[in-house]
Amino acid sequence: MQKTFEGFDRITSDPAILGGKPCIRGMRLSVQRVLEILAEDPSRDDLREDYPDLEDEDIRQALAFAAAALDDRVIPVDAPAA
Repeated sequence: MQKTFEGFDRITSDPAILGGKPCIRGMRLSVQRVLEILAEDPSRDDLREDYPDLEDEDIRQALAFAAAALDDRVIPVDAPAA
């Protein structure tokens, strides 16, 4: 059973596809893989060349989904004793 995430209509999860990892529109392309590719080569054109079904909004939502998954709290660091 495929589900989407609130606010991310192009990010889906289905236990039958990549073990339920968040994917792009039910394709066998995980959000994680999109991020890994962009980290190595940030050219969206190159990414779309390898994955022609990928759309700009897919990439935007993958980036936004990853950012939303991070906890944005500040963790204080104790100053070293002098």
